[in-house]
Formats: sequence, structure tokens, C-alpha cells
Amino acid sequence: MRIYIDADGCPVVGLSVELAKKYKIGITLISNTSHILKEPYAEIVTVEKGRDRADFEIVARLNKGDILVTQDYGLAAMILPKTNYVLNQNGWLYDQNNIDTLLMTRHVSAKERRKGNRSKGPKKRTKEQDNDFKIALEKVIIEAKKLT
Repeated sequence: MRIYIDADGCPVVGLSVELAKKYKIGITLISNTSHILKEPYAEIVTVEKGRDRADFEIVARLNKGDILVTQDYGLAAMILPKTNYVLNQNGWLYDQNNIDTLLMTRHVSAKERRKGNRSKGPKKRTKEQDNDFKIALEKVIIEAKKLT
């Protein structure tokens, strides 16, 4: 079991590393060359810039029973056939019951942006979101460890 982080702009890298250390499991941070990551405990993988390059690197590396943290619905959809442990930075799990709806929402939002319609960006991250993520990741780690 290993934790993989889609680390381009991920706000929970530190929390993920903290839990990986606590449970003595490996963690890999994957990002493109736009981001410089330094985390002594983690394996750092840097890929060239390019559409979905980091995503494809994650897909190639992740195995059954591994955990992925990403906010990318498309990446989550590619990973779900490999593992049930895919969660976003706010602590909720992607699964076969919600991924189609999330992908459709992303599609509709992209169509609106192409028309020139803009929506507000995300709100500032809260301590409650960090806490929810930490609780969810710890729960997933414990569940995954039981199966290994």
C-alpha cells in the first residue's frame, strides 16, 4: 500500500505526509515542472509539463490497494478500476456511484466557460476542510491496511 498525491496545487500534501509517517507507509508526490516539491519523507516524481502528464504517471504507478488524493475527476475516473481508495482534498471519496455525476458537472462547466461564462473561484480553504480530510484519509488508511 502506498499513498499517491496528484500534487500540482494540492493543499493537503503536508497532512498526507504526516499520516503516511504515522502509519509507516510510503507516499509519492507527483507533479509537473511548474512545482518544486521538497518533502524528505516522500518520493518526489516530477514530470514534464504537458496535458495530463502527471495523471498518466499516476495511472502507470498506482496498484490495487493504493490510495490516491486528487481533485481531478478525470484522473479519479481512470483510477477507480484499479483501487477503491480515491479521495479529494476535502475528504470525500470518489466512487462508482458519484463519478459519472461529477464528470457530467465538469463537462457542463467546461461548456459554460467556452461560452464566456465565468463562475467564482473556490473559497479560501478552512481548518474544518483540513480536519475533514485528515479524518477521511486516516479512515481509508486503516481500512486499506486491514486488507493487506
